[in-house]
Amino acid sequence: MDWQRFAQRIAAMAHDLLEQESVAGTLERIAGSATELVEGCDAAGILILRGDEVQTLAVTGPLAEESHRLQERLKEGPCFDAARRRDGERVFRIADMTAFQQRWPAFAPSAAELGIGSMMGFLLFTDEENLGALNLYSRLPGRFTETRGTAGWVLASHAAVALSSARHHAQLTEAVATRHVIGEAMGILMARRRIAENEAFNTLRSHSQKHNVKLREVALQVTELGTLPRPE
Repeated sequence: MDWQRFAQRIAAMAHDLLEQESVAGTLERIAGSATELVEGCDAAGILILRGDEVQTLAVTGPLAEESHRLQERLKEGPCFDAARRRDGERVFRIADMTAFQQRWPAFAPSAAELGIGSMMGFLLFTDEENLGALNLYSRLPGRFTETRGTAGWVLASHAAVALSSARHHAQLTEAVATRHVIGEAMGILMARRRIAENEAFNTLRSHSQKHNVKLREVALQVTELGTLPRPE
């Protein structure tokens, strides 16, 4: 393992991730970076758990997608465990999928049938949030050594920070947009009804609560219709 070259490529990846224009773009770039930077990695994917359901956030190909579906169906597997854990182990590895795996007895032979020889899973996390799991796959057994596992862990650590930043930026952008559209809707109501600012806001909020519609959606309807929407 040429660590100097790896460090240079990781630094370039970190800048590349921060330049992505969306959370989806960041996720796709993280998965793609795994196949580029970790030797032996033929495919990669990112998943997150919603209860016991697996939500695939990014994949580099069908092998990763099929593995995610398999783990959801069996309710076991390294990346399934990584995404579920909030403390303790954050790195999981199966060196040889053809060998009996006491921890994942159902998943390993089924994954081998898919063409997976070995794999690793890394929890993507920051101190504030669990972002899911990054999963690396090789078609051959024995490809993910401890050294390559370290490389994957370094990549996952950088990726988690970039992903968290992308999500926070997206949330901030949405909050600003929501504030703008609510302000626009308030202005419309103030002009049409000749009411004060606080009364316009209370009118929007009351309609939102009464009809169980998000405040932003009510505001959007007001900007489109010029008035409060009539209940169906």
